[in-house]
Amino acid sequence: MKERILVVEDEPTIATGLRDDLELEGFAVEVVDDGTAALSRILEEKFDLVLLDLMLPGMDGLTVCREARSKGRRTPIIILTAKGQEVDKVVGLELGADDYITKPFSRRELLARVKAVLRRGREDPGPGKVYGFADITVDTGRFEVTRRGERIELTATEFKLLQVFLEHRGRVMSIDELLREVWGRDAILTDRVVYTHINHLRNKLEENPQEPRFLVGVRGVGYRFDG
Repeated sequence: MKERILVVEDEPTIATGLRDDLELEGFAVEVVDDGTAALSRILEEKFDLVLLDLMLPGMDGLTVCREARSKGRRTPIIILTAKGQEVDKVVGLELGADDYITKPFSRRELLARVKAVLRRGREDPGPGKVYGFADITVDTGRFEVTRRGERIELTATEFKLLQVFLEHRGRVMSIDELLREVWGRDAILTDRVVYTHINHLRNKLEENPQEPRFLVGVRGVGYRFDG
């Protein structure tokens, strides 16, 4: 069965180009041109990936991302940003987007990002392991994180990042290692993506994100998981 991608873009030329490039790669593509319709489709249907422009009529892309995550949708999201929208990139990642692409982008970059995010989403976690730290339980087989029985919602990328840390407890991991382990060797990303996702995990897992107990930064080297 073809993987389904929802393209949310109000510029007809860009939307058509995205549809054509993705369909040539064998994906099933649906296009919507405003944020309100996009959120409805994300909540109603199961997509394997959403390509989400930020500047949209009806509802902006950041709001779409926030609302989708607040309603428990873990569908991978790649946000499309224009040059100079650095703040929007960071906010988008903090709201739960998995990656971003800056316009204008090449077909090669687009497909590399799409395939990398889809690959993370469909990776087989294997038979599953259960990890525990403090009052938090992580079940990789069920793709579930709970605190005292209450579910903590993580995106696919956040879950993968946490899993990598748990598999290397006590060892300092460099930014390059984390990029390779979580996003893949062909990912075209900056260090900021790692920093933002780690901060997002801290906000969800740490009692005091400003003084983390588990996701500890080691200046000039990387990060260590001490749970």
